[in-house]
Amino acid sequence: MSGSPAAHVPGVPGVPADRRRADRAAWATFAVFTLNGLVFANWVSRLPAVRDALDLTPARLGILLLVGSVGSVLALPLTGAVVQRIGTRRTVVLAATLNVVSFAFVAVAVGIGEVGLLAPALFAGQAGIAAWDVSMNLEGGAVEQALGRAIMPRFHAGFSLGTVLGAGMGALAALAGISVMVHLLVVLGLIYVAVLLSVRAFLPDPPPAGERHHGWRTTFRAWTERRTLLVGLVVLAAALTEGAANDWLALAVVDGFGTTNAVGAVGFGIFVTAMTAMRLVGTELLDRYGRVPVLRLSTALALVGLLLFTLSPAMLPALAGAVLWGLGAALGFPVGMSAASDEPVHAAARVSVVSSIGYTAFLAGPPLLGLLAEQVGYRLSLLAIAVPLVLGLALVPAARPIGPAAREEEPRPSRP
Repeated sequence: MSGSPAAHVPGVPGVPADRRRADRAAWATFAVFTLNGLVFANWVSRLPAVRDALDLTPARLGILLLVGSVGSVLALPLTGAVVQRIGTRRTVVLAATLNVVSFAFVAVAVGIGEVGLLAPALFAGQAGIAAWDVSMNLEGGAVEQALGRAIMPRFHAGFSLGTVLGAGMGALAALAGISVMVHLLVVLGLIYVAVLLSVRAFLPDPPPAGERHHGWRTTFRAWTERRTLLVGLVVLAAALTEGAANDWLALAVVDGFGTTNAVGAVGFGIFVTAMTAMRLVGTELLDRYGRVPVLRLSTALALVGLLLFTLSPAMLPALAGAVLWGLGAALGFPVGMSAASDEPVHAAARVSVVSSIGYTAFLAGPPLLGLLAEQVGYRLSLLAIAVPLVLGLALVPAARPIGPAAREEEPRPSRP
């Protein structure tokens, strides 16, 4: 994850001190993204066991998950102000602490069969994971500035890898007959220790100055900035595109082609693999061609892939569409976070706003698509995602770099 050249420090052969610090911070940020994905996936992968242990109806489980989503949505716009007050490193630790402690209560509630404890614990736990999300994206933006390279997609690839690993851990725990309580308590403890170790390599927080003295005022002012709101809409379109596949792609394969659940899982795996691969190589594309051309290409790929998946009469072309869809869905969210971080002084407030707008997709998207699916089926209902994709394509120029990032972004030849 190394960055652009810098003056060498006398007596230190090879790598400049500033770049070595930025490289360490990049790996630490990648780790924190991965750990965030691990928490999320370990919990989600055990939802069937939670439902069975507590005898929850679909409606009651849906309400509990909605309570957690509300916690996330409320935490997102406030996190920027917290970061401005206490810094990114402390905010990550605070958010991870809230998340881990709250999900420990979730685990105990499942273990003792106490449904009444679940709702407040999920609310607090999801608020913690949302604040963790905003603050780690802010650190990712700071690392990008330090390295002079667009590496945010690699951090989000870390999150994707964490979700894959976490889903595997959940599946193995279920196969081994390990209870939800024991599984989550052990995993949460390990993840928390890893977070505390990782943030030690974060970049130093800048000294309080200017806007940082007025955290709440600055955060709310960011809601009036035209560019910030437009970038938020770009991220919203990307989040809808990714979230719709996460929620409905497997079901769309099963119901749309009359195949088995295993084939549906393979279809979803194809999408996730394509998305993760694009996030790993996206840095090179952004370095070479710049932010706006790459976003236009990726949005167009997502649109073509979505149309091929939803309209193809045969499964193989539809799965090819899932590949294009995954490739196209990969970069919108991380690049939107980069765009919100272009000016470090305003980054905390803007990332908070953009995250809040983007995450409404995960709150509103599933129920709206579910209602539509009842009328036209899972596969055709996904056509609705074409509308925000077209909107996102039109708004891509809003993500053009500004401030220091504008001076750094110049299309450059590919790196060896």
